Amino acid sequence: MTKEKAVFDEWPEKYDQWFTTPIGSLVRKYESELMLDFLKPAPGGIILDAGCGTGIFTREIISSGSKVVGLDISFPMLLRARNKFRGAPFTPMLGDISALPFHAESFDKVVSITALEFIADARSAVAELFRVVKRGGIVVVAALNSKGLWAERRREEARKGHAIFSKAVLRSPEELLSLSSAEGVAKTAVHFPKEIPPEEAVETERKGKAMGSMSGAFAIVRWLKF
Repeated sequence: MTKEKAVFDEWPEKYDQWFTTPIGSLVRKYESELMLDFLKPAPGGIILDAGCGTGIFTREIISSGSKVVGLDISFPMLLRARNKFRGAPFTPMLGDISALPFHAESFDKVVSITALEFIADARSAVAELFRVVKRGGIVVVAALNSKGLWAERRREEARKGHAIFSKAVLRSPEELLSLSSAEGVAKTAVHFPKEIPPEEAVETERKGKAMGSMSGAFAIVRWLKF
């Protein structure tokens, strides 16, 4: 069993439950909105969700009319996603982002949300994402921002042995962009601290977005494959 499997196999229910809390729901909303803005899924498209986990962000992609292949290294996480999307155009597949089990140029677009933090060779993993996307296709990658408002809290939890954060490598938007030689664009979301009341978080997020702040807890990049 790999470290990644061991880390996430115990987390499907906890992971989903956190996104139902007041702040978790806002985090999901703002992260999903930014992801969709970058990915721009469309009806009939075939999209790889690499590191799909329990499908937290997959639902919005499916709702666009796209067909989604959800890949994850953790069987319990993937099983939860499969159960959510029975009857939907969703194909679950057990696999490793570092060695994707697909032919070159198999997908119109590829997205990976908060998975690279747990891959030893992130640059090679991004190269794999580029390999399987068609020319003219989009690669979108999101990660926990090392320069974000939540970063120090996450580092402190890592020092205390947190099962997830102790294994994660946080990266800034600039560091994410450097994982590929292709020209890309970066943005962030979640510009409010975790302890803030939800009603205040909404206004804080609005201001952060308007300013184009790069200090959001969620960093995301987009590349076009030529």
